[in-house]
Amino acid sequence: MVNTPNGAVADEREAGQQRTGRPRDGRIDAAVPAAVMELLNESGYGNLTLEAVAARAGTSKPALRRRWQSRQHLVVDALVTTMGTAPTPDTGCTHCDLIAGIGTLSQAFGTTLGRRVLPALVADLADQPELDALFLERFFHPRRASTAEALRRGIRRGDIRPDADIDLLLDMLASSTYYRVLFGHLPVTAALAEDVVEVVLKGVATGAWRERHRHMVFDGF
Repeated sequence: MVNTPNGAVADEREAGQQRTGRPRDGRIDAAVPAAVMELLNESGYGNLTLEAVAARAGTSKPALRRRWQSRQHLVVDALVTTMGTAPTPDTGCTHCDLIAGIGTLSQAFGTTLGRRVLPALVADLADQPELDALFLERFFHPRRASTAEALRRGIRRGDIRPDADIDLLLDMLASSTYYRVLFGHLPVTAALAEDVVEVVLKGVATGAWRERHRHMVFDGF
């Protein structure tokens, strides 16, 4: 092995460790998603390469290949790691919870990253069923479930009508951000999440919730 490049020696060593049951290098698992997000911000989705990610994360392309099938899988994993899968907290305040949860979309996609990543990634999802299933399972459905639970808490608190269509509300809450990112016709502003939540709650909030919040920005409906 003396004439083998150092990177190959490291890869062989790591592979041997995995075969003997030794845990894989957690540093790589943490460094790679951060490297992916940095590169996406700098050069966009179309220019992302495994070589560039490996160099930025301080690892090798073979090491990436053992963990992720493709650069698209890298992007999905980076989104999961960066944005989280349970964005909607339980603060005891229904509209506060919803604003916090939907606001994570604005924070993540409200920069150049959104336009550089989301449209191209969605196109790849349409052509790759396995990748689409992974995106839904790891990113989309867990985040949606987190916000769905916030809406159910709102029903239990008496803030939202019990007959409210949860799936429709979820689509309405998130769709404005996704729509603006995909088409770029309007900016994803810092206030977008709050504006959307206000409009949605005007339609499904109970009289009791309106009475409790009549002194806030929701006054007059």
